[in-house]
Amino acid sequence: MTLAELQSLISAKQPIHLSGIGGVSMRALAELLLHMGARVQGSDRERSPFTDHLEALGVRIYIGQREENVLGAAAVIRTAAVLDQNPEIVAARRLGLPVVERGQAWGLIMGLYDHAICIAGTHGKTSTTSMVATFALDAGLDPTVMVGGELSSIGGGTLRIGGRDLFIAEACEYKNSYHSFCPTAAVILNIDRDHLDFFRDTEDIIASFRHFASLVPPHGAIIANRDDANTMQAVNGLPRRLITFGLRPDADVRACEISCRDGMYSFDISCFGKPWGRADLSVPGEHNLYNALAAAACAVFLGTSPEAFAHGLAQYRGVGRRFEPHGRYNGALLFDDYAHHPSEIEATLTAARAMNPKRVICVFQPHTYSRTISLRNEFAQALSHADLCVITDIYASREINTAGINSHYLSDLIPGSVCVGSFDEARRLIARSARPGDIIFSMGAGDVFKIWDGFPPEPAPCEDCPNRPL
Repeated sequence: MTLAELQSLISAKQPIHLSGIGGVSMRALAELLLHMGARVQGSDRERSPFTDHLEALGVRIYIGQREENVLGAAAVIRTAAVLDQNPEIVAARRLGLPVVERGQAWGLIMGLYDHAICIAGTHGKTSTTSMVATFALDAGLDPTVMVGGELSSIGGGTLRIGGRDLFIAEACEYKNSYHSFCPTAAVILNIDRDHLDFFRDTEDIIASFRHFASLVPPHGAIIANRDDANTMQAVNGLPRRLITFGLRPDADVRACEISCRDGMYSFDISCFGKPWGRADLSVPGEHNLYNALAAAACAVFLGTSPEAFAHGLAQYRGVGRRFEPHGRYNGALLFDDYAHHPSEIEATLTAARAMNPKRVICVFQPHTYSRTISLRNEFAQALSHADLCVITDIYASREINTAGINSHYLSDLIPGSVCVGSFDEARRLIARSARPGDIIFSMGAGDVFKIWDGFPPEPAPCEDCPNRPL
Protein backbone atom coordinates (compact mmCIF):
# COMPACT_ATOMS: atom_id res chain seq x y z
CA MET A 1 0.00 0.00 0.00
CA THR A 2 1.21 3.50 -0.79
CA LEU A 3 0.57 6.70 1.14
CA ALA A 4 -1.74 7.86 -1.66
CA GLU A 5 -3.77 4.65 -1.38
CA LEU A 6 -4.03 5.02 2.41
CA GLN A 7 -5.15 8.64 2.05
CA SER A 8 -7.71 7.54 -0.53
CA LEU A 9 -9.19 5.00 1.90
CA ILE A 10 -9.32 7.66 4.60
CA SER A 11 -11.00 10.27 2.41
CA ALA A 12 -13.54 7.73 1.12
CA LYS A 13 -14.34 6.63 4.68
CA GLN A 14 -13.58 3.01 3.80
CA PRO A 15 -13.29 0.83 6.92
CA ILE A 16 -9.72 0.08 7.99
CA HIS A 17 -9.50 -2.96 10.27
CA LEU A 18 -6.72 -3.13 12.90
CA SER A 19 -6.02 -6.70 13.99
CA GLY A 20 -4.63 -6.63 17.53
CA ILE A 21 -5.92 -3.13 18.14
CA GLY A 22 -5.41 -3.20 21.92
CA GLY A 23 -1.60 -3.24 21.73
CA VAL A 24 0.38 -0.15 22.63
CA SER A 25 1.44 0.81 19.11
CA MET A 26 -1.79 -0.34 17.47
CA ARG A 27 -4.11 1.67 19.69
CA ALA A 28 -1.99 4.76 19.10
CA LEU A 29 -2.20 4.09 15.36
CA ALA A 30 -5.97 3.76 15.63
CA GLU A 31 -6.26 7.16 17.33
CA LEU A 32 -4.01 8.85 14.78
CA LEU A 33 -5.99 7.36 11.89
CA LEU A 34 -9.20 8.61 13.52
CA HIS A 35 -7.66 12.07 13.77
CA MET A 36 -6.83 11.89 10.07
CA GLY A 37 -10.50 11.20 9.33
CA ALA A 38 -10.40 7.44 8.85
CA ARG A 39 -13.17 5.01 9.62
CA VAL A 40 -11.53 2.57 12.01
CA GLN A 41 -12.53 -0.81 13.38
CA GLY A 42 -10.47 -3.49 15.08
CA SER A 43 -10.24 -6.68 17.08
CA ASP A 44 -8.33 -8.11 20.01
CA ARG A 45 -8.24 -11.30 22.02
CA GLU A 46 -9.84 -9.72 25.08
CA ARG A 47 -11.48 -6.53 26.21
CA SER A 48 -9.36 -3.98 28.07
CA PRO A 49 -9.56 -0.36 29.21
CA PHE A 50 -7.79 0.51 25.95
CA THR A 51 -10.40 -1.17 23.74
CA ASP A 52 -13.11 0.49 25.83
CA HIS A 53 -11.44 3.86 25.25
CA LEU A 54 -11.28 3.30 21.50
CA GLU A 55 -14.91 2.18 21.47
CA ALA A 56 -15.87 5.42 23.22
CA LEU A 57 -14.08 7.31 20.40
CA GLY A 58 -16.27 5.58 17.83
CA VAL A 59 -14.14 2.58 16.88
CA ARG A 60 -16.06 -0.65 16.33
CA ILE A 61 -14.36 -3.28 18.49
CA TYR A 62 -14.58 -7.05 18.02
CA ILE A 63 -13.51 -9.24 20.93
CA GLY A 64 -12.00 -12.43 19.57
CA GLN A 65 -10.50 -12.75 16.12
CA ARG A 66 -12.74 -14.37 13.53
CA GLU A 67 -12.98 -14.32 9.75
CA GLU A 68 -16.28 -12.43 9.74
CA ASN A 69 -14.66 -9.46 11.51
CA VAL A 70 -13.00 -8.30 8.28
CA LEU A 71 -16.06 -8.63 6.06
CA GLY A 72 -16.74 -5.17 4.64
CA ALA A 73 -13.28 -3.84 5.51
CA ALA A 74 -11.21 -2.19 2.77
CA ALA A 75 -7.79 -2.98 4.31
CA VAL A 76 -6.29 -4.78 7.29
CA ILE A 77 -3.41 -3.52 9.43
CA ARG A 78 -1.93 -6.16 11.72
CA THR A 79 0.46 -6.20 14.65
CA ALA A 80 3.50 -8.48 14.63
CA ALA A 81 1.78 -10.95 16.95
CA VAL A 82 -0.99 -11.59 14.39
CA LEU A 83 0.40 -14.32 12.16
CA ASP A 84 -0.58 -15.52 8.69
CA GLN A 85 -2.72 -18.33 10.09
CA ASN A 86 -4.86 -15.92 12.10
CA PRO A 87 -8.44 -16.25 10.81
CA GLU A 88 -8.69 -12.53 10.07
CA ILE A 89 -5.56 -12.63 7.91
CA VAL A 90 -6.74 -15.82 6.18
CA ALA A 91 -10.05 -14.13 5.35
CA ALA A 92 -8.37 -10.92 4.21
CA ARG A 93 -6.11 -12.83 1.82
CA ARG A 94 -9.07 -14.75 0.43
CA LEU A 95 -11.03 -11.54 -0.11
CA GLY A 96 -8.05 -9.84 -1.77
CA LEU A 97 -7.78 -7.12 0.86
CA PRO A 98 -4.47 -5.32 1.36
CA VAL A 99 -2.77 -6.61 4.53
CA VAL A 100 -0.39 -4.01 5.94
CA GLU A 101 2.10 -4.55 8.75
CA ARG A 102 1.92 -2.14 11.68
CA GLY A 103 5.40 -0.78 10.93
CA GLN A 104 4.46 -0.18 7.29
CA ALA A 105 1.42 1.84 8.35
CA TRP A 106 3.48 3.99 10.70
CA GLY A 107 6.07 4.48 7.97
CA LEU A 108 3.44 5.68 5.52
CA ILE A 109 2.12 8.20 8.04
CA MET A 110 5.64 9.44 8.86
CA GLY A 111 5.95 10.42 5.22
CA LEU A 112 3.55 13.27 5.94
CA TYR A 113 5.99 14.91 8.38
CA ASP A 114 8.98 17.14 7.68
CA HIS A 115 11.19 15.43 10.27
CA ALA A 116 11.02 12.09 12.07
CA ILE A 117 13.25 11.13 14.99
CA CYS A 118 13.00 7.34 15.31
CA ILE A 119 14.50 5.88 18.46
CA ALA A 120 15.66 2.27 18.31
CA GLY A 121 17.72 -0.06 20.45
CA THR A 122 17.33 -3.31 22.31
CA HIS A 123 16.91 -1.41 25.59
CA GLY A 124 15.75 2.08 26.56
CA LYS A 125 13.54 2.97 23.58
CA THR A 126 10.49 4.00 25.59
CA SER A 127 12.39 6.02 28.19
CA THR A 128 14.51 7.84 25.61
CA THR A 129 11.55 8.56 23.34
CA SER A 130 9.78 9.97 26.39
CA MET A 131 12.76 12.16 27.31
CA VAL A 132 12.96 13.54 23.76
CA ALA A 133 9.22 14.20 23.68
CA THR A 134 9.31 15.91 27.08
CA PHE A 135 12.12 18.33 26.24
CA ALA A 136 10.68 19.00 22.77
CA LEU A 137 7.32 19.99 24.25
CA ASP A 138 8.95 22.11 26.94
CA ALA A 139 11.03 23.85 24.26
CA GLY A 140 7.86 24.96 22.46
CA LEU A 141 7.93 22.45 19.62
CA ASP A 142 4.70 20.76 18.56
CA PRO A 143 5.67 17.13 17.94
CA THR A 144 3.49 14.19 17.15
CA VAL A 145 4.66 11.47 19.53
CA MET A 146 4.29 7.70 19.47
CA VAL A 147 5.76 6.00 22.53
CA GLY A 148 5.49 2.53 24.05
CA GLY A 149 4.44 3.59 27.55
CA GLU A 150 2.04 5.88 29.35
CA LEU A 151 3.72 9.30 29.41
CA SER A 152 2.33 12.05 31.64
CA SER A 153 3.86 14.91 29.64
CA ILE A 154 1.68 14.01 26.62
CA GLY A 155 -1.46 13.58 28.70
CA GLY A 156 -0.85 10.15 30.19
CA GLY A 157 -1.21 8.15 26.98
CA THR A 158 1.00 6.69 24.28
CA LEU A 159 0.15 9.18 21.52
CA ARG A 160 0.29 12.93 21.14
CA ILE A 161 -1.01 14.47 17.96
CA GLY A 162 0.84 17.63 17.04
CA GLY A 163 1.77 19.51 13.90
CA ARG A 164 3.28 18.11 10.73
CA ASP A 165 6.81 19.40 11.37
CA LEU A 166 8.15 16.79 13.78
CA PHE A 167 7.36 13.14 14.50
CA ILE A 168 9.04 11.48 17.51
CA ALA A 169 8.63 7.72 17.41
CA GLU A 170 9.75 4.61 19.20
CA ALA A 171 11.14 2.15 16.64
CA CYS A 172 11.02 -1.58 17.40
CA GLU A 173 13.35 -4.05 15.73
CA TYR A 174 11.13 -7.12 16.15
CA LYS A 175 10.37 -8.64 12.74
CA ASN A 176 12.24 -5.65 11.25
CA SER A 177 9.13 -3.49 11.64
CA TYR A 178 11.26 -0.30 11.77
CA HIS A 179 12.55 -1.01 8.26
CA SER A 180 9.35 0.61 7.00
CA PHE A 181 9.96 3.84 8.94
CA CYS A 182 11.15 7.11 7.42
CA PRO A 183 13.69 8.48 9.92
CA THR A 184 15.27 11.88 9.47
CA ALA A 185 17.31 10.95 12.53
CA ALA A 186 17.85 7.27 13.34
CA VAL A 187 18.83 6.79 16.99
CA ILE A 188 20.47 3.52 18.06
CA LEU A 189 20.80 3.22 21.82
CA ASN A 190 22.39 -0.24 21.99
CA ILE A 191 22.26 -3.64 20.29
CA ASP A 192 21.93 -6.80 22.35
CA ARG A 193 20.86 -10.43 21.83
CA ASP A 194 17.07 -10.56 21.86
CA HIS A 195 14.11 -11.75 19.78
CA LEU A 196 16.02 -14.88 18.88
CA ASP A 197 12.73 -16.44 17.78
CA PHE A 198 13.09 -14.14 14.75
CA PHE A 199 16.77 -13.18 14.40
CA ARG A 200 19.34 -15.89 13.71
CA ASP A 201 22.10 -14.48 15.90
CA THR A 202 23.81 -11.27 17.02
CA GLU A 203 25.21 -10.61 13.54
CA ASP A 204 21.71 -10.81 12.09
CA ILE A 205 20.50 -8.27 14.67
CA ILE A 206 23.38 -5.92 13.87
CA ALA A 207 22.56 -6.19 10.15
CA SER A 208 18.95 -5.29 10.90
CA PHE A 209 19.97 -2.12 12.77
CA ARG A 210 22.40 -1.24 9.98
CA HIS A 211 19.55 -1.34 7.47
CA PHE A 212 17.46 0.85 9.78
CA ALA A 213 20.27 3.42 9.98
CA SER A 214 20.69 3.34 6.20
CA LEU A 215 17.13 4.67 5.80
CA VAL A 216 18.28 8.13 6.89
CA PRO A 217 18.24 10.60 3.97
CA PRO A 218 21.36 12.60 3.00
CA HIS A 219 20.22 15.63 5.01
CA GLY A 220 19.53 13.53 8.13
CA ALA A 221 21.72 11.99 10.82
CA ILE A 222 22.47 8.75 12.62
CA ILE A 223 22.73 9.10 16.41
CA ALA A 224 24.63 6.18 17.93
CA ASN A 225 26.00 4.95 21.25
CA ARG A 226 29.80 5.28 20.97
CA ASP A 227 30.31 2.98 23.96
CA ASP A 228 28.41 0.04 22.44
CA ALA A 229 30.54 -2.07 20.10
CA ASN A 230 27.59 -3.68 18.32
CA THR A 231 26.06 -0.28 17.61
CA MET A 232 29.28 1.08 16.17
CA GLN A 233 29.65 -2.01 14.00
CA ALA A 234 26.14 -1.40 12.67
CA VAL A 235 26.79 2.22 11.65
CA ASN A 236 30.43 2.00 10.60
CA GLY A 237 31.02 3.33 7.10
CA LEU A 238 27.47 4.45 6.38
CA PRO A 239 27.59 7.63 4.25
CA ARG A 240 25.52 9.77 6.60
CA ARG A 241 26.19 12.38 9.25
CA LEU A 242 27.00 10.54 12.47
CA ILE A 243 26.54 11.95 15.98
CA THR A 244 27.83 9.68 18.73
CA PHE A 245 27.07 9.83 22.44
CA GLY A 246 28.58 8.11 25.47
CA LEU A 247 31.24 8.32 28.14
CA ARG A 248 34.26 7.68 25.94
CA PRO A 249 36.50 10.71 25.32
CA ASP A 250 35.89 10.45 21.56
CA ALA A 251 32.08 10.57 21.83
CA ASP A 252 30.60 13.67 20.18
CA VAL A 253 28.05 14.19 22.97
CA ARG A 254 29.70 13.16 26.21
CA ALA A 255 28.95 13.18 29.93
CA CYS A 256 31.60 14.57 32.25
CA GLU A 257 31.83 15.72 35.87
CA ILE A 258 29.38 12.95 36.75
CA SER A 259 27.87 12.66 40.22
CA CYS A 260 25.24 10.31 41.62
CA ARG A 261 22.98 10.70 44.63
CA ASP A 262 20.46 8.03 45.64
CA GLY A 263 20.77 6.55 42.16
CA MET A 264 20.04 9.84 40.34
CA TYR A 265 22.78 11.14 38.03
CA SER A 266 23.85 14.70 37.38
CA PHE A 267 26.49 15.59 34.80
CA ASP A 268 27.83 18.22 32.46
CA ILE A 269 27.49 17.64 28.73
CA SER A 270 30.30 18.23 26.27
CA CYS A 271 29.37 18.58 22.61
CA PHE A 272 32.12 18.16 19.98
CA GLY A 273 34.72 18.97 22.62
CA LYS A 274 33.04 22.10 23.98
CA PRO A 275 30.86 22.62 27.08
CA TRP A 276 27.22 22.43 26.01
CA GLY A 277 24.89 22.07 28.99
CA ARG A 278 23.97 20.14 32.10
CA ALA A 279 21.60 17.33 32.97
CA ASP A 280 20.04 16.62 36.36
CA LEU A 281 18.00 13.42 36.25
CA SER A 282 14.96 12.62 38.36
CA VAL A 283 14.97 8.95 37.33
CA PRO A 284 17.55 6.48 38.68
CA GLY A 285 20.18 4.37 36.99
CA GLU A 286 23.22 4.61 34.76
CA HIS A 287 21.09 3.38 31.88
CA ASN A 288 19.09 6.60 32.15
CA LEU A 289 22.33 8.57 31.99
CA TYR A 290 22.88 7.01 28.56
CA ASN A 291 19.25 7.63 27.59
CA ALA A 292 19.67 11.30 28.54
CA LEU A 293 22.85 11.58 26.44
CA ALA A 294 20.96 10.17 23.46
CA ALA A 295 18.23 12.73 24.08
CA ALA A 296 20.88 15.47 24.25
CA ALA A 297 22.23 14.34 20.87
CA CYS A 298 18.68 14.64 19.51
CA ALA A 299 18.53 18.17 20.92
CA VAL A 300 21.78 18.99 19.13
CA PHE A 301 20.34 17.62 15.88
CA LEU A 302 17.14 19.66 16.30
CA GLY A 303 19.05 22.83 17.19
CA THR A 304 17.46 23.03 20.65
CA SER A 305 19.40 25.27 23.02
CA PRO A 306 21.26 23.70 25.95
CA GLU A 307 19.15 25.75 28.35
CA ALA A 308 15.86 24.56 26.81
CA PHE A 309 17.08 20.96 26.83
CA ALA A 310 18.15 21.09 30.49
CA HIS A 311 14.87 22.68 31.57
CA GLY A 312 12.82 20.19 29.59
CA LEU A 313 14.77 17.15 30.77
CA ALA A 314 14.24 18.25 34.36
CA GLN A 315 10.50 17.87 33.77
CA TYR A 316 10.88 14.18 32.94
CA ARG A 317 9.71 12.01 35.81
CA GLY A 318 9.60 8.66 34.08
CA VAL A 319 7.10 6.72 32.03
CA GLY A 320 4.59 4.02 32.85
CA ARG A 321 6.05 0.62 33.80
CA ARG A 322 9.62 1.94 33.98
CA PHE A 323 10.62 2.01 37.67
CA GLU A 324 7.03 3.12 38.29
CA PRO A 325 6.10 3.65 41.96
CA HIS A 326 3.14 1.68 43.32
CA GLY A 327 3.09 3.03 46.85
CA ARG A 328 4.20 1.29 50.05
CA TYR A 329 3.35 -1.83 51.99
CA ASN A 330 4.51 -2.48 55.55
CA GLY A 331 7.16 0.20 55.07
CA ALA A 332 8.51 -1.29 51.84
CA LEU A 333 8.55 0.71 48.61
CA LEU A 334 6.69 -0.95 45.73
CA PHE A 335 7.66 -0.52 42.07
CA ASP A 336 6.76 -1.96 38.70
CA ASP A 337 9.22 -2.27 35.82
CA TYR A 338 8.92 -3.50 32.24
CA ALA A 339 12.40 -5.10 32.22
CA HIS A 340 12.19 -8.43 30.41
CA HIS A 341 15.75 -8.90 29.11
CA PRO A 342 18.73 -9.74 31.35
CA SER A 343 20.52 -6.46 30.59
CA GLU A 344 17.41 -4.49 31.52
CA ILE A 345 16.86 -6.48 34.70
CA GLU A 346 20.45 -5.92 35.80
CA ALA A 347 20.22 -2.19 35.04
CA THR A 348 17.02 -1.77 37.05
CA LEU A 349 18.20 -3.82 40.03
CA THR A 350 21.56 -2.02 40.04
CA ALA A 351 19.71 1.32 40.06
CA ALA A 352 17.62 0.09 42.99
CA ARG A 353 20.79 -0.87 44.90
CA ALA A 354 22.06 2.68 44.48
CA MET A 355 19.03 3.85 46.49
CA ASN A 356 20.51 2.05 49.54
CA PRO A 357 17.59 -0.20 50.45
CA LYS A 358 17.78 -2.90 53.12
CA ARG A 359 16.76 -5.55 50.59
CA VAL A 360 15.71 -5.75 46.95
CA ILE A 361 12.94 -8.24 46.19
CA CYS A 362 11.95 -9.00 42.61
CA VAL A 363 8.78 -10.75 41.43
CA PHE A 364 9.73 -11.65 37.88
CA GLN A 365 7.46 -12.89 35.11
CA PRO A 366 9.50 -14.42 32.26
CA HIS A 367 8.28 -13.20 28.87
CA THR A 368 7.99 -15.83 26.11
CA TYR A 369 9.37 -19.35 26.12
CA SER A 370 11.92 -18.69 23.38
CA ARG A 371 13.53 -15.78 25.25
CA THR A 372 13.59 -17.77 28.51
CA ILE A 373 15.33 -20.67 26.78
CA SER A 374 17.83 -18.68 24.72
CA LEU A 375 18.88 -16.37 27.58
CA ARG A 376 18.44 -18.71 30.54
CA ASN A 377 21.92 -18.30 32.02
CA GLU A 378 21.90 -14.53 31.50
CA PHE A 379 18.52 -14.27 33.26
CA ALA A 380 19.82 -16.24 36.22
CA GLN A 381 22.87 -13.99 36.53
CA ALA A 382 20.82 -10.79 36.29
CA LEU A 383 18.17 -11.91 38.79
CA SER A 384 20.87 -12.86 41.29
CA HIS A 385 21.18 -9.11 41.97
CA ALA A 386 17.96 -9.39 44.01
CA ASP A 387 18.05 -10.58 47.62
CA LEU A 388 14.92 -12.60 46.95
CA CYS A 389 13.70 -13.60 43.50
CA VAL A 390 10.11 -14.77 43.07
CA ILE A 391 9.30 -16.23 39.65
CA THR A 392 5.79 -16.50 38.26
CA ASP A 393 4.54 -18.60 35.36
CA ILE A 394 6.01 -17.71 31.96
CA TYR A 395 3.97 -15.18 29.98
CA ALA A 396 3.41 -16.83 26.61
CA SER A 397 2.51 -13.73 24.58
CA ARG A 398 2.48 -14.87 20.95
CA GLU A 399 4.06 -18.30 21.60
CA ILE A 400 3.06 -21.92 22.27
CA ASN A 401 5.01 -23.91 24.84
CA THR A 402 6.42 -26.51 22.46
CA ALA A 403 9.46 -27.05 24.72
CA GLY A 404 7.34 -27.95 27.74
CA ILE A 405 9.23 -25.65 30.12
CA ASN A 406 7.95 -23.80 33.17
CA SER A 407 9.30 -21.24 35.64
CA HIS A 408 11.37 -23.92 37.43
CA TYR A 409 13.51 -24.05 34.27
CA LEU A 410 14.83 -20.64 35.34
CA SER A 411 14.56 -20.79 39.13
CA ASP A 412 16.68 -23.95 39.27
CA LEU A 413 19.67 -21.72 38.41
CA ILE A 414 18.94 -19.05 41.05
CA PRO A 415 19.79 -20.04 44.64
CA GLY A 416 17.04 -19.19 47.10
CA SER A 417 14.49 -18.27 44.43
CA VAL A 418 10.83 -19.18 44.80
CA CYS A 419 8.32 -20.18 42.13
CA VAL A 420 4.67 -19.22 42.55
CA GLY A 421 1.75 -20.64 40.65
CA SER A 422 -0.46 -17.54 40.72
CA PHE A 423 -0.46 -13.82 41.39
CA ASP A 424 -2.49 -14.49 44.56
CA GLU A 425 0.37 -16.64 45.83
CA ALA A 426 2.83 -13.86 44.94
CA ARG A 427 0.73 -11.35 46.86
CA ARG A 428 0.66 -13.54 49.95
CA LEU A 429 4.42 -14.02 49.79
CA ILE A 430 5.02 -10.26 49.48
CA ALA A 431 2.64 -9.56 52.36
CA ARG A 432 4.63 -11.96 54.56
CA SER A 433 8.05 -10.74 53.41
CA ALA A 434 7.81 -6.95 53.14
CA ARG A 435 9.78 -5.00 55.73
CA PRO A 436 10.56 -1.31 56.21
CA GLY A 437 13.43 -0.25 53.96
CA ASP A 438 12.81 -2.92 51.31
CA ILE A 439 12.33 -2.18 47.62
CA ILE A 440 9.99 -4.66 45.94
CA PHE A 441 9.53 -4.93 42.17
CA SER A 442 7.04 -6.54 39.90
CA MET A 443 9.04 -7.05 36.73
CA GLY A 444 8.36 -8.25 33.20
CA ALA A 445 6.69 -7.33 29.92
CA GLY A 446 3.49 -9.25 30.57
CA ASP A 447 0.79 -8.57 33.16
CA VAL A 448 2.82 -9.04 36.35
CA PHE A 449 1.91 -5.49 37.42
CA LYS A 450 -1.48 -6.93 38.42
CA ILE A 451 0.06 -8.28 41.61
CA TRP A 452 -0.31 -4.80 43.11
CA ASP A 453 -4.10 -5.11 42.89
CA GLY A 454 -5.15 -5.47 46.49
CA PHE A 455 -2.13 -3.62 47.87
CA PRO A 456 -3.58 -0.19 48.70
CA PRO A 457 -0.71 2.28 49.05
CA GLU A 458 0.10 3.34 52.58
CA PRO A 459 0.52 7.06 53.26
CA ALA A 460 4.14 8.18 53.03
CA PRO A 461 5.72 8.88 56.43
CA CYS A 462 6.37 12.46 57.39
CA GLU A 463 9.78 13.99 56.72
CA ASP A 464 10.76 13.61 60.37
CA CYS A 465 10.01 9.90 60.52
CA PRO A 466 12.94 7.49 60.31
CA ASN A 467 11.24 5.36 57.64
CA ARG A 468 10.50 8.13 55.17
CA PRO A 469 10.65 7.15 51.49
CA LEU A 470 14.13 6.78 50.01
